[in-house]
Amino acid sequence: MENITAILFPLAIALFAGLLMTRLCKPLGLPAVTGYLVAGILIGPFCLGRFGVTGLGFTSIENVEHFSIVSEVALGFIAFTIGNEFRLNSLKKIGKQAFAIAIFGALVATLFVDGALIVLSFIMPGSVDLPIALTLGAIAAATAPAATLMVIRQYKAKGPVTEMLLPVVAIDDAVGLIIFAVSIGVAKAINTNHLDVLSIAVGPLLEIVLSLIIGGIMGALLSYTERLFHSRSKRLSITVAFVLLAVAISQMEFGIVEFSPLLLLMMMGTVFCNMCDFSEELMDRLDRWTAPLFALFFVISGAELQLEVFADITMVIIGIVYIVFRCLGKYVGAGASAKITHCDKNVVKYLGITLFPQAGVALGMTLVAMNEIGGTQAATIRNITLFSVMIYELVGPLLTKIALTKAGEIIPEHRKSNRGIIN
Repeated sequence: MENITAILFPLAIALFAGLLMTRLCKPLGLPAVTGYLVAGILIGPFCLGRFGVTGLGFTSIENVEHFSIVSEVALGFIAFTIGNEFRLNSLKKIGKQAFAIAIFGALVATLFVDGALIVLSFIMPGSVDLPIALTLGAIAAATAPAATLMVIRQYKAKGPVTEMLLPVVAIDDAVGLIIFAVSIGVAKAINTNHLDVLSIAVGPLLEIVLSLIIGGIMGALLSYTERLFHSRSKRLSITVAFVLLAVAISQMEFGIVEFSPLLLLMMMGTVFCNMCDFSEELMDRLDRWTAPLFALFFVISGAELQLEVFADITMVIIGIVYIVFRCLGKYVGAGASAKITHCDKNVVKYLGITLFPQAGVALGMTLVAMNEIGGTQAATIRNITLFSVMIYELVGPLLTKIALTKAGEIIPEHRKSNRGIIN
């Protein structure tokens, strides 16, 4: 019973804290995502958790990591939901543009960060070496689909920028995986004076291809299985079961073969939405079911943010350079490629801003870097990524909201209730 209490009590407190914080954020015009993240910081190990009172907050980073299954499952549902945006009728209109923007945006962000950090290494000798610069440049390519999706959902954003955003984010992460694999291989070669071309080229391609194949098979199976049932509740249950199964499979390793959870679940969602003629209705019901899960995911993400990275002024300086030049790279890359591919003027102007958020994929890349590179280089990469993720997660959702509002795709709602008008 004590173990059950130790699990459920913190989750309940986390959900309550997150929901209450969204009420404080609303008058300030901040997205709900920001409220959840701030709530997580407050009940995390660097604030209330420091008192060591079980139930008052998360008492340590290890305590937060005990709830990693919540984050993994939530990311699975987020990826599956994004996959449902890849409907063929939409891809025929924007597919080529989305691929061009994602590839160009990721590459430009990588080049901007690489260049800026290499210049910084001459200005501040010993702060950043070439392997660190290359690895951080690759991490800069990744974006965070979770925060972006939550902002779109909360404000029911619709329009050219929103329509382009989710496909670009999805493709962007696939491109980021390739850039990262190549960069980490080159970084290792610099450290060891040995270049393993086979692992650099084959590893990421194998991960992407296998993830897409398994995801496609599961999407087809889900579509066929749904037709065996006619009850809405049973169809919803089958969808949830398949997402949980896909998350479990994505965590499996077969020797050198690994899967990308994001790509696997996205592909499953893409195949499902294009094969199942009642997928839209099911996704509407799934959105309501996953709302508390997503709230917990962001509160836990906030609790994982480690405030200790602010203690090292060198890390702060490197982190600021990384953030500024990554944002410049995303904005310039997305804007230029959108203009070249003749996108809507609002897409050219605002899409780059919505690509600033960064979290789960970047942190996953950091873990790989720690295993592959190790030593003080890995520690520097980890601290800079943690610092930047903290800033991106707190500021990114607000910038996404502002960009979509400026583009005219978020319209303030005025709903009537028994108590009058609710904004």
